[in-house]
Amino acid sequence: MIALIPALAFAAAIGSGLMAGLFFIFSVCIMQALARLPAEQGIAAMNAINVVIQNPLFLSAFMGTALLGLALVIAAFIWGGNGSLLLAAGGIVYVAGVLIVTIVFNVPMNDALGAATPGQAAIEIWQQRYLTDWVWWNHVRTVSSIGALALFILGFARA
Repeated sequence: MIALIPALAFAAAIGSGLMAGLFFIFSVCIMQALARLPAEQGIAAMNAINVVIQNPLFLSAFMGTALLGLALVIAAFIWGGNGSLLLAAGGIVYVAGVLIVTIVFNVPMNDALGAATPGQAAIEIWQQRYLTDWVWWNHVRTVSSIGALALFILGFARA
């Protein structure tokens, strides 16, 4: 198991980097572009994104990184070597700030937007919740995935 730790850390860093890039582009570009569209068009585009993003490649990177992070947390307690606390911290930051935030905040808002009857109800969800709350929680995911990436790299360098 100890011999696998550098490989797990490297893979976790790659996964965190992929997620950081995805969330970053939503925070600095995509959501701002969708907000400039008429609400119905922004809603339609976001609903389409929410459908197509649920694919094996995305889910492998998203969930795989969470599993790697959890494995590194467990390994840190067993191994206790150089860099183990950094790797464990990276795993905790990713799981709490990316996985849990997504499950608790972003996915329910995605579901509400997708289930809303077209018209005023959907527009209210879009303008009053999605363009504020969803975006704020996406910023949390962006910072968390970047933080996890940095911790995984630092831990890898010391492992």
